[in-house]
Amino acid sequence: MRVRFAPSPTGLLHVGNARTALINFLAARKLQGSFVLRIDDTDRERSKLEYEEAILEDLEWLGIGHHLMVRQTERVDRHRAAAELLKGKGLLYPAYETTEELERRRKRALALKQPPVYDRAALRLSSEERTALEAQGRRPHWRFRLSQTKVRWHDLVRGEVEIDTAHLSDPVLIRADGSFLYTLPSVVDDIELAVTHIIRGEDHVTNTAVQIEIFAALAEQLPMFAHFPLLVGVGGEALSKRLGSLSLRQMREEGVEAQALFAYLARIGTSEPVALAGAEELAAGFDFAKIGRAPAHFDPAELAGLSARLLHGLDYEMVRARLAALGVGGGRAFWQAVQPNLTRMSDVVDLWRLVEGPIVPCIEDGELAQMAAALLPAEPFDDDTWSQWTGALAARSGRKGRELFRPLRLALTGLEHGPELKKLLPLIGRDKVLARLEGKSV
Repeated sequence: MRVRFAPSPTGLLHVGNARTALINFLAARKLQGSFVLRIDDTDRERSKLEYEEAILEDLEWLGIGHHLMVRQTERVDRHRAAAELLKGKGLLYPAYETTEELERRRKRALALKQPPVYDRAALRLSSEERTALEAQGRRPHWRFRLSQTKVRWHDLVRGEVEIDTAHLSDPVLIRADGSFLYTLPSVVDDIELAVTHIIRGEDHVTNTAVQIEIFAALAEQLPMFAHFPLLVGVGGEALSKRLGSLSLRQMREEGVEAQALFAYLARIGTSEPVALAGAEELAAGFDFAKIGRAPAHFDPAELAGLSARLLHGLDYEMVRARLAALGVGGGRAFWQAVQPNLTRMSDVVDLWRLVEGPIVPCIEDGELAQMAAALLPAEPFDDDTWSQWTGALAARSGRKGRELFRPLRLALTGLEHGPELKKLLPLIGRDKVLARLEGKSV
C-alpha cells in the first residue's frame, strides 16, 4: 500500500487538510504501507517556500512522518511527456476562447436554463481558423476530451459511485502560458510514484471521474479511491470561512496538545468514540468502514477538553523539558500540584508565579490572617502541614468551610480558585507564606 498527501503550499495547514493527512497516515500504518508527501506547487504565483516549511513543521508536530517527499515543480518534464502522449491520442486539444468569452457562454446557458457545460466549439475549428486565431496573438489552453460516458468505481467509503462525464465540461489541463493545472500532474505523479490508494475529501468525487479517464488514457492500472465527508462546524456550518482560526499553527500557539488533536481528528466522523489514544492503537483500529457518510462536526471546545485531559494524565518525565523551556521549576511536586488545574501547557507559567512570586495577596480577613501567621507550623512542610494548620486555625477562630479557606487562598495566591493549597504550601515555603499573610507582594 502506498498513499499520498498532496497539500498546496499556498497557506497554512488547517484541520481539514490535517485530517486528510492523518487518515492517509493511519491507513498506511495499519498495513505497513508507505506515506508520500507530495507538495502540489503548480500554482506558481501563490506557492511560497515559507508555507512549504510550515507544512513540514506542522506535520512533524502532529506526529505524521513521510517515507518520500516530492515537489510537482521538479517533475514538469514528466508532465509534459504525458501531455504529448495525450495530444498524440487526440485526447488533449487546443481551445482559444478567452475567459470573457467563456463567461458569456456560461451566463447564456444559465439564462436558457441549460447546464453551463463547455460546448467543444474548439473541436470544430479548422486548421485555417486555428492559424488565424494564433495570428491574432491568441495562445491556446488545452482541454482533455472526456468520453461522455458513465465512469464507475468502488469507493472504499462511499461504496459504488457513478459519474456521467457527459454532464461535465472538458477540463482545462494546461493554461495558455503553458503551465499545468492540478489535474494532469496529479495523475502523472500518482502513476509514477506507484500510489495504490487515493484517500481524500468528498469534494474531489467529480474530479475523480475525470482523473480515472486520464488514468485510462495513459494506459495505467487504476488506484483505489476513498472519499470521506468533510469537516463542518458544531452547527453544521462550513469551516472554510474560519480556516485562519483553525490552522495548526494557531492551534499550537493556543496550546492544543498534538497528541490530543491527532486522536480527535482520527475519531471524529467515525463510529468510534472520541478518546485519547496513541498512534499505534488508532492505526490498529482504523477501518474505512468506520468512516460515516455524514459530515464530521469539528468542535473546538471538545478538542480543548481532550487536550486538557491529556495534560492531566502526563507523567512528569514527559513534560520535564517543556517545563524547563517555559522557565518553570518546582520539579515533580509542582507538576503534580498544578496538573489537574491545567487547560493548556502555558497555564503552568501563571501557576508557577503562585509559588515563585511575586503575587499581590488579598487580605480579606485581617484578624484571620494574623491568627494564621501565629499558628503556622515550623518547616519542613509536608502533605500533612495544610490540614494540621487549618485544623488548628479552625479550632482557634471558630471559622470553617468557605469562611476559613477563601481568605487563606486569597492571601496566599491572590486568587479565589486554583491548585490544592495542601500541595502548594510546601512549594511556597514558610517565609513567603508569612509575608503574604502580612499583605506583602512576594
